[in-house]
Amino acid sequence: MPTVELIHVSKTYGRGNRAVDDVNLSIQDGEFLVLVGPSGCGKSTVLRMIAGLEEVTEGQVKIGERTVNDVAPKDRDIAMVFQNYALYPHMTVYENMAFGLRRRKLAADEVERKVRAAADTLGLESYLARKPRELSGGERQRVALGRAMVRDPQVFLFDEPLSNLDAKLRVQMRAEIKRLHQRVNATMVYVTHDQTEAMTLGDRIAVLRGGVLQQVADPFTLYSRPANQFVAGFIGSPPINFFAATLDEAGRTLTAGGVAIPLPDAAAAALAARRGRGVTLGVRPEDLVLDGQAPGVTLEGTVDVREPLGSEVLVHLDTPVGPLVARYPGQDVPAVGRRAKLRFTLEKLYCFDPDTELALKGAD
Repeated sequence: MPTVELIHVSKTYGRGNRAVDDVNLSIQDGEFLVLVGPSGCGKSTVLRMIAGLEEVTEGQVKIGERTVNDVAPKDRDIAMVFQNYALYPHMTVYENMAFGLRRRKLAADEVERKVRAAADTLGLESYLARKPRELSGGERQRVALGRAMVRDPQVFLFDEPLSNLDAKLRVQMRAEIKRLHQRVNATMVYVTHDQTEAMTLGDRIAVLRGGVLQQVADPFTLYSRPANQFVAGFIGSPPINFFAATLDEAGRTLTAGGVAIPLPDAAAAALAARRGRGVTLGVRPEDLVLDGQAPGVTLEGTVDVREPLGSEVLVHLDTPVGPLVARYPGQDVPAVGRRAKLRFTLEKLYCFDPDTELALKGAD
C-alpha cells in the first residue's frame, strides 16, 4: 500500500471562500489516519480532493510516487465508503459487491473468489442472496465495506460511514472497521466529526478547524499534549474545563477567582514570560477529585447538576473560577445544592496563551 501526501493543499470556492487552507499532511503506508473536526471544518473536502471528487485549487496530492491532481477518480486506485452506503436496491448483496469487478471485466472465477473472501472476512456469507432492504443498517454498512474491499485498492477512504447508525451499531461497526484494518493492513483515511470515533480508530488523528490543520498526532499525544486550546477542548469527553487566571509579578502564583495556585520551579520558569498577565487554565473532568483530603489545589463549589452514567457520575459545580464538570467514579456523590471540595494536581493542569490560544510549552 502506498503513502498519501498533501503538499500545501488548498481549496477555494467562489469568491475567496477558502474551505481548506494550506494543508500539509503525510499518511504512511498502512496507516489508519482520521480527519476530525466540527461541521464545516474542511475534513470531507480534504477527503474528496484525495479521491478526485473535488479539484485542488493549490498544491499537490500524491498517492505513492504519483501526483494525482489531474488523474480521474477511477484511475486513482482508491475505494470510498460513503455515509449513505450507495447500494443498488435491486441487486443482491453478492451482485452489489461484484458490480465493480464485473465492470472491470474480471474473469468470473476471480470475481467469485474476491467476493467470497470479502464476505468471509466481514461475516456476510449468509447474506449474499439478500437485497439491501432485507438488511439492517450495520449489515448494509458491511456490504459497502465489502464492495470496497474486493477491489484491493491502494487506499480506502471513509466519509462519516457510521453517522446513520444508532449508538450500539456505531460501537460494533467501529470494531469491524478496526479489525478490517488489522487484517488487510491497508492505508485508510477516515473522516468523522465524532472525537470518540477518532480516538478509538486512528493510528494518528489530524484535527482541522476552519480549513486549517491544527495538530496531527496519535490519540494519546492529542489528549495529553494538545497544541492549542481548540484541540484540548475538542479531544476528550466530557470536554476539558477552561478558566481564566493571572500570574503574579513574581511569577510564582496563579490566581483564579480568588484561589491561589502556587507554582513549582519548572512551571514558574515555563510561564516566566506571562508575569503580571493572564493565562487560560484547563483541567479535565477526570482530573478533578471530589475529595477534600486529596493532595493538590483545593476549590469549593456547589453541586448544580448530576449526570449518572452507571459506573460513574458527571458532577456539574458552580465554583469561584466558574462552572466546572468533574467525572466521579462510583455513585456516592453530593446531592444537588450541597457544597463540595474539588482538588487537582498541578501536573494535570494545562496552560494556554489567552491571546493566541497556543499551549504554553513546559507549563505542565
